[in-house]
Amino acid sequence: MKVKLGQAVKMFFGNSSLEMVYFEAIANALDADADEINISISTNAFNKPESLQIVISDNGIGFSNDRYSKFSNLFDVEESTHKGLGRLVYLCYFDDVKVLSFYDKTKKREFDFNEGFNEDNFNITTVPETKSGTTFSMTGYTLQKLGKNEYLKPEYLKNRILEEFYSRLFQLKKEGKNVTININSTIESRDFQEILNNSDIPDFETVELDSSINLIDKFFLHYSIQEVESISDSSLIAAISVDNRTVKVDLIADENIPSNYKIVFLLFSDFFTGKVDSTRQVLTISKTELKSVQKIFRKKVAEIIERAIPRIKERNKETKNGLTNRYPHLSGYFDSENIGYISRADILKRAQDDFFKAQKEILEASSLSDEQYEKSLEISARALTEYILFRQVTIETLKKSTNSDSETELHKMFALMKKDGKFEKENMVNDLYRNNSWLLDDKYMTYETVLSDREMGELVGVITEEEFERDDNRPDIALVFSNNPSEGKPFDVVIVELKKRGISLEENMKVVTQLEKRARKLMQYYKNQIQRIWFYGIIEFNEEVETALAGEYTELYSSGKMYYRETKVAISLNPKIVLPIGVFIWDLDAVVTDADSRNSAFLNLIKSKFIEE
Repeated sequence: MKVKLGQAVKMFFGNSSLEMVYFEAIANALDADADEINISISTNAFNKPESLQIVISDNGIGFSNDRYSKFSNLFDVEESTHKGLGRLVYLCYFDDVKVLSFYDKTKKREFDFNEGFNEDNFNITTVPETKSGTTFSMTGYTLQKLGKNEYLKPEYLKNRILEEFYSRLFQLKKEGKNVTININSTIESRDFQEILNNSDIPDFETVELDSSINLIDKFFLHYSIQEVESISDSSLIAAISVDNRTVKVDLIADENIPSNYKIVFLLFSDFFTGKVDSTRQVLTISKTELKSVQKIFRKKVAEIIERAIPRIKERNKETKNGLTNRYPHLSGYFDSENIGYISRADILKRAQDDFFKAQKEILEASSLSDEQYEKSLEISARALTEYILFRQVTIETLKKSTNSDSETELHKMFALMKKDGKFEKENMVNDLYRNNSWLLDDKYMTYETVLSDREMGELVGVITEEEFERDDNRPDIALVFSNNPSEGKPFDVVIVELKKRGISLEENMKVVTQLEKRARKLMQYYKNQIQRIWFYGIIEFNEEVETALAGEYTELYSSGKMYYRETKVAISLNPKIVLPIGVFIWDLDAVVTDADSRNSAFLNLIKSKFIEE
């Protein structure tokens, strides 16, 4: 061979898989006019790949002098549909490949194919007249483990070989040639067998596609839709025929494959001739061309599937309605043609990308025409809807919280913490998705500052605008709202303490002590400027908790449970100063229910405007 094999193997087959060994051997056998191919696999165990042996034989014309010469020289091919590289894949997995070939009725050629292969090292002998054919015996597995155990299983290999050679086997069947591929495995002394033949190739229907890719090449789609009894037998292959091999195309997501149907779509065109990489796994057409091919391919496939399986059209309609109901701000941006075919995640991403693009165009416009102004109103409404939906997702997450969620996890649903837990009014737009003060009440979104798990001294500094002393006490959430302390106007302060679900009565009631401790610190600054301080303890209510509260607290109106008590807190002894404070103890479920009620009003209004009748 004229090329250093070790280097060539790495260069051309760096991302190969063991199944490509079978593919290459079958392709060569079919090129040699074989109509019977036998694959024999044996190993002591899946976890003992060093014992793996693969023998592949065929009844083709064998290694005549001309065919051997071409085998010995990389890139020596008869036509553009061949790459002249495939045999290198054998050496990705096996140290030695022994080749025994009968040809010209009475000739037998033997040689070893390995990294030290020399085209002059072969042995030819004359034998009694015999049938032609070639056997590849592969030993000395080079890797430490198998990529997949399935690579040795006949059932898996049959499906993969069918996928890879659908187009070629289909053409051979049309020509009246019956090809049989026998696959046998012996694994841990157990035998497995599968047979692939013409009966596995369906009778395809054919349609021509309208294409604007170029004016010369025509595109023909061959397809088969067969109903099957078992859901596990459901499958869909959408592929392009390139150089007598099949290259799968990302056309229909697995989640959208119709159940109880075996479906095959094969796209043929001279446009694809030679346009595949050396491994025959990747098309070498441009991204623009691939996008155009996928578009016309998917459009025709959708049309055929919806005609053959009417329930799919109804399913897709339900999917679209579901998306519109769940994401009303993206209504009108969904790719209706592809709903039910590409994945739901991709549909959402495309709609979101188009929405962002529309936002960007409006925001970057130096002036707005009447049309752009109307569009800006629409975009603004959609942006607001996106935020309302985010709020609803947060509410649903809180609804699903359980005893296993830590206090930190619960806290983060209300606001990010510690170093990320400071929010200022001037950054409110950027913090909308990081600070959920609205869970307590929408009025708290008029905040000047929110501190989440930050030192008490920092809060004092915000209130007084003085340099604060370090104080490691950390209120869970502290809000300064309604006015800016630096402007000399009266403002409000809110202190919130949270407790996780499922804790004891004693742990829950510690929230009262914590709130009084915060009050004692803050009330020293309760001058004319601080007009109100609100103290909230948010805990999970149960009968034991409510009984403990009922004696001293008054139950207030809420969608759930809330109790209130006024108490007195001493802020100094000399002189003795005692001030009243009000403490709210709020059921976590009531917080969620109240927030849900408020948000649902916005959500229902928005849905009524966006969703098409």
